[in-house]
Amino acid sequence: MHTRRSSRSLRTGGILLTAALLVSACSASASTGPSTSATAAAEVTLAALPEATPAALAPYYGQKARWRSCGVPGFQCATLKAPLDYAKPGAGDVRLAVSRKKATGPGKRLGSLFVNPGGPGGSAVGYLQAYAGIGYPAAVRARYDMVAVDPRGVARSEPVECLDGRKMDTYTQTDTTPDNARETSELVDAYKEFAEACGAHSPGLLRHVSTVETARDMDIVRAVLGNRKLNYVGASYGTFLGATYAGLFPGRAGRLVLDGAMDPSLPARRMNLDQTAGFETAFQSFAQDCVQQPDCPLGGKGTPTAEVGRHLRAFFRKLDAHPIPTGDADGRRLGEALATTGVIAAMYDESSWAQLREALTSAMKDKDGAGLLMLSDSYYERDAGGRYSNLMPANAAVNCLDLPPAYGSPEEVERALPSFEKASPVFGEGLAWASLSCAYWPVRATGEPHRIEARGAAPIVVVGTTRDPATPYRWARALAAQLSSARLLTYEGDGHTAYGRGSTCIDSAIDTYLLRGTPPVEGKRCS
Repeated sequence: MHTRRSSRSLRTGGILLTAALLVSACSASASTGPSTSATAAAEVTLAALPEATPAALAPYYGQKARWRSCGVPGFQCATLKAPLDYAKPGAGDVRLAVSRKKATGPGKRLGSLFVNPGGPGGSAVGYLQAYAGIGYPAAVRARYDMVAVDPRGVARSEPVECLDGRKMDTYTQTDTTPDNARETSELVDAYKEFAEACGAHSPGLLRHVSTVETARDMDIVRAVLGNRKLNYVGASYGTFLGATYAGLFPGRAGRLVLDGAMDPSLPARRMNLDQTAGFETAFQSFAQDCVQQPDCPLGGKGTPTAEVGRHLRAFFRKLDAHPIPTGDADGRRLGEALATTGVIAAMYDESSWAQLREALTSAMKDKDGAGLLMLSDSYYERDAGGRYSNLMPANAAVNCLDLPPAYGSPEEVERALPSFEKASPVFGEGLAWASLSCAYWPVRATGEPHRIEARGAAPIVVVGTTRDPATPYRWARALAAQLSSARLLTYEGDGHTAYGRGSTCIDSAIDTYLLRGTPPVEGKRCS
């Protein structure tokens, strides 16, 4: 069952969240104007906030960070407060988990560099401690304090809670390609149960986990840490968060890198359709590579891409009727839903294609679904003990608050199926039905599609990958066109996001910008 909006990248020896796929919407947040149509881009522009800090927020901006050991060598942690409701600062607080790794030197210190891996729902603190704080280029870590804030509702920052592990297992196995009225009803019931559980466990917080609120939280943390401006690297959904910050606080936007960019001007329906086409593009790249390999179970040399896709769809249909064993301790079998999630998870990074070929071979030839289940579990952040992180609840909570739902009923999805199946013959049907999940959310959306111009901001680097599955390249072009000071940096290649994925050209351009403030030349392309 897919309810996420951005997704993950399998690299650096671990699984790092960089976006969210198979989601109800792909993020855009609170604007100040009327709704747009289902397909047209918004004309409303996100308005900047006053530069002066309101008196009611002064206590938050005047906090002192009390750093303590995190239990992870080299990192410090602190807890800061932000108002639960910025319109009513006295009505309660939300606690924000912050972590940092101080600059190691040598060289002049450049302040803090905030990082966010995407999601929404990805733990920025976890990403910092597992990757960015030790894996970013040494020259960057030498001159910046590396900083992360778990967004409100995520991981260590008062996490949104919904279903327990056993119920999540059932949820993730629900058929997302219903063949009849009974299966459609079961899917709707699953979406409703998930939404109702979230509403029961986190009733107050669900109304206040929007991207605009999280961006305002980041400004509080920026001030507490003594930074005049915010320097930031955000991936996937993190680009929307970073762009939102720049739109709200253009004068405080420092060196911002938005990698795997999103287009905030699009409504959920258009975003989902674009993302569906993005996964098809990624699958075609995988298929073309697969048939060149001796262990490809979907075809041999010369097999057309369309036929590779037909083979995979036929395999999914078999699993829909007859799930196969996985050896799972909890008795889960591999059906169509989990298999599809496993395949899509591997689309985020071409370095995982060999793993996917092996998993498909085991499932198709040996009736062993363990490999695809492992990929699916990594996507959902389910551990061997059957426990899930709060990634999925947080993802849904932010998605469903940031944008009105793509569809309001099964009948609307059925009418949209042809366009989704045209966008992706392999994944279109499941992604169309995944677009229904926010229809049953217990809290009405507060956001609308909108443009972000951030007039007056310093140069912002927007990065797009030409065959990115989760954040299609056209979104990077659109965001770069909206932002008044953007420079578009293009990676001609596969996979989701570009920084730190092996392109010396991309990494050098971004490092130069972060260290010297010099953005890449307009139109720079790398491979």
